[in-house]
Amino acid sequence: MADYRDVVMSALRGVANCDLGSLSDRVNECVTPDCVFHVSAPVEKLRGGSEICDGFFRPLKAALAGMYRRDLIFIGGPNRREVGGDWCASVTHYVGNFTAPYLGIPASSHMVFLRAGEFYRVEGGRIAEARIILDIPDLLRQAGRFPLPFSYGNEITFPAPATQDGLLPGTGNGEATLDIVEGMLADLHAFDPKTMSSPGQTGAGGRWGEDMMWYGPAGIGSNYRWEGFVQDHRESFLRAFPDRKGGNHYCRIGDGDYAAVSGWPSMTMTWQGDYLGETADGRPLSLRVMDFYRCSEGRIRENWVMLDYTDLLQQMGVDLIARATKEQDA
Repeated sequence: MADYRDVVMSALRGVANCDLGSLSDRVNECVTPDCVFHVSAPVEKLRGGSEICDGFFRPLKAALAGMYRRDLIFIGGPNRREVGGDWCASVTHYVGNFTAPYLGIPASSHMVFLRAGEFYRVEGGRIAEARIILDIPDLLRQAGRFPLPFSYGNEITFPAPATQDGLLPGTGNGEATLDIVEGMLADLHAFDPKTMSSPGQTGAGGRWGEDMMWYGPAGIGSNYRWEGFVQDHRESFLRAFPDRKGGNHYCRIGDGDYAAVSGWPSMTMTWQGDYLGETADGRPLSLRVMDFYRCSEGRIRENWVMLDYTDLLQQMGVDLIARATKEQDA
């Protein structure tokens, strides 16, 4: 029997790499007739092959000349959450020369790596449901139009796993890996507001390795070791959203030394402290989240994080695309 992970990965690469004339056929071959794509803002919900083709894939291919997928992680497994089903999850980049506008963003004419986190529910070797977060703020950054006043960490292109084995893992215990991640998630809700520490995260018996790498989206950036994570993300986020509640996941899977979890939204909170230069006003917010993990020797070593900050900032009253294009073209 064919490995459904390989079937889906190959189909998605075929869609990304094909010419525009055969795009519709390629998309309809890899999705079910009633497939639904949920895509980060401003794309949102698309239903059926025609909408998925014309609302997601065609605009991307038209904007990024020579586009192809550059996958970093592609895993699959049974969903541990009540939704159930067989799922695939990936961290990828859509690579091409940005030669035509995309979502109202003017082309830069230069190469871009548009990063994406993706979850796919699979039925009979075809995609029945998708959840996709595109890092639009990072695309704006690469196009010379960064829409935020600063970034908390270091902005980098997401690297592949240090072990270079994130595509269709062939060894390891996915259930045990997911157990490690779920244990970490359970502890994150309790924290010391002075030190931002949480029991069970680091040190003896902790779930994060001392050499942990945390790769975040534009606006947060990436950081190294627990102290870097606290400095460049955790402290600012918890001061802004101290009552945040996460873990509302529709999907949790483990595959070899990898695990992936996602919620749409995963997190709810109220805006109680200034964040990314925006003044808090106490309004309720929600956040779409995707996390991808590599574990070894019982600890988390790397974490790739996709957050729909286009949607979050929109809830905060900021249209990042409009800000980036109008301010710089004024």
